[in-house]
Amino acid sequence: MTVKKTTAAPAAKKVAEKKATKAAPAKKAAAKKVVYLTSENAGFRAGDVYQTLAAAEGKALSVAEIAKKANISVEDVYMGIGWLFKEGKIRDENNLVTLA
Repeated sequence: MTVKKTTAAPAAKKVAEKKATKAAPAKKAAAKKVVYLTSENAGFRAGDVYQTLAAAEGKALSVAEIAKKANISVEDVYMGIGWLFKEGKIRDENNLVTLA
């Protein structure tokens, strides 16, 4: 009596498993942007926000619109808005920001 060895099937299965693990790339965690809070940085962001509002010619803008037009982050817009509110240079109109 001869016994047949079936080593080909498990080996093929292992190769298929290895290929499947190589095909799935590892997910990378999204890097968080660090906002440095200095008086110089806050002043520059206030200038960016002010210039964007001045270019809007009296039109009230949302925070997202200011961030997009000034090419800065939303966090930087909030920092600049805080500075300008403190100086009385901007005002709120129905949750939109405009020059005072």
